[in-house]
Amino acid sequence: MVTIANPPPKLRAGPSAENCAVERALAVVGAKWTLIVLHHLMDTPKRFGELQRLVPGASPKMLTVRLRELEQLGLLTRTVHAEIPPRVDYQLTPQGRSLRPIIDSIEKWGRSLRPAKRPS
Repeated sequence: MVTIANPPPKLRAGPSAENCAVERALAVVGAKWTLIVLHHLMDTPKRFGELQRLVPGASPKMLTVRLRELEQLGLLTRTVHAEIPPRVDYQLTPQGRSLRPIIDSIEKWGRSLRPAKRPS
């Protein structure tokens, strides 16, 4: 069982009929860009600039917000190196890496999808 370090408000509520396991999981990884960021961090640590290039659709502000949320949830760590210019690395925690089978399954499923036909 995985324990979330600092769960979002949706996860703090006790179990109820509306609060199913899928809802709890989506409260953690369902926000826009989250799974893509986790996917890119799965194998190696990345710097902010690398993540920006890998997720070009996310604004720098949105990417920062998402990375902070993932850090708060205990899914990644942020390491600041005392250098000039400053360097910050983002790396998944064991808890973050526990999402690998899920992300791999989504990737496999995504590859099997055919592009939608555009109406002529």
